[in-house]
Amino acid sequence: MARGGFPGMGGMGGGGNMQQMMKQVQKLQQQAQKTQEELEQRQFEASSGGGMVKVRASGKKELLALEINPQAVDPEDVEMLQDLILAAVNEVLHIIEDTTNQEMQKLGGGRGLGF
Repeated sequence: MARGGFPGMGGMGGGGNMQQMMKQVQKLQQQAQKTQEELEQRQFEASSGGGMVKVRASGKKELLALEINPQAVDPEDVEMLQDLILAAVNEVLHIIEDTTNQEMQKLGGGRGLGF
């Protein structure tokens, strides 16, 4: 181990550095919580089948709306409609997840803070 231990630990002024670091962590946690709340208020949209099925969901990953173009309704091919709905719902969930991850990475500056 290097002489003097880890930077900011022990020695003169070590307690001040720890307090400063704790304040920064607390500030980041507050920013992360605010960002999460803002994301939960947002609405996200996705579609499949060239717009035959459209979905809208909240940042809380709650489905808010589902639109199905009547042309997508074929009693002889219900499986296609089911696939279109699943594709649109999964896409909107991926959009929410990606957006949330990007916003949280902005807060952490890529430092892997685990938010």
